[in-house]
Amino acid sequence: MKLVKRAVITGVTGYVPGYVLTNSELEQMVDTNDGWITTRTGIQERRILKGEEMGTSVMAIEAVKDLLQKTATDPAAIDLLICATITPDRITPATANIVAHAVGATHAFSYDLQAACSGFLYGLDTAAQFIASGRAKKVVVVGADKMSAITNYSDRATCILFGDGAGAVLVTADDPDSGCGIVDTICKADGAGQNLLYQKAGGSRLPASHKTVDAKAHYIYQDGQNVFKAAVTAMSEVVMEIMAGNQLTPADIAYLVPHQANRRILKLVADRAAIPMEKVMLNINKYGNTTAATIPLCLWDYEQKLKKGDKLIVTVFGGGFTWGAMYMVWGYDGGKAV
Repeated sequence: MKLVKRAVITGVTGYVPGYVLTNSELEQMVDTNDGWITTRTGIQERRILKGEEMGTSVMAIEAVKDLLQKTATDPAAIDLLICATITPDRITPATANIVAHAVGATHAFSYDLQAACSGFLYGLDTAAQFIASGRAKKVVVVGADKMSAITNYSDRATCILFGDGAGAVLVTADDPDSGCGIVDTICKADGAGQNLLYQKAGGSRLPASHKTVDAKAHYIYQDGQNVFKAAVTAMSEVVMEIMAGNQLTPADIAYLVPHQANRRILKLVADRAAIPMEKVMLNINKYGNTTAATIPLCLWDYEQKLKKGDKLIVTVFGGGFTWGAMYMVWGYDGGKAV
């Protein structure tokens, strides 16, 4: 859906925990090795949030605090705060409410959005609709996940993939004549993939019990081969769809910003869209898959290289299945947040 009022990102920040879990350390925990992990995933290390009762909100709060300071934004001026996460602190209250309270966003309404690895893009598209309608002037979207909380470190198929982190953006209304902002978004979902990438227990269908804990049913599970194929197909198709719909060629694109799931997936998606790898944002090597945090962490890492007017294609794929793509024109130069 194309927007009348253009929503634009006016600042981005990220937060990752200090503890670094390397491939060498994983070699001591599970039957794997650095060469196998790096070759198959592109991941060399990931960050892990350590400490008792340290939930996702810890990282999200730090990211949002930095965002407000960086953009010189009064917390009370925030109208809406969306937290994209599949690892909330608790079922209720929403982690977004905890974050809003902690940063002083006293006039904001807030809620969590759960779309797995697609959550940040879904949240950003939602923020754009609030801006377009005039319902909100300033929206914070934070993607944050503590994947270590639901990762089984005796399962080598999943424990090598995931890390913890958070990233946040400030979304505001821009002058429509500037040409900057979120231009077009495609969001898709297909529940047929529900049993290929999921957490079996912990919801109302299978509440926590001694039986579910003993069966290790509260950890993330994925059918790696089928998820790989689905991700490549879905992400490449939606990237090409949004490029065709906006008359974009690979030469027009400054960066492809893909969900950081697996380096081989990203290479195949880029190849199918004819976008060279030097135009693909990559940081999976140092963070792993941080689920809803991968997109804002990419934008944060590459912020200094971005220029006002750069054309970006964001693409995501997550459990459920959920996926999508977004075409945006970057709104400021380098670290000069508006």
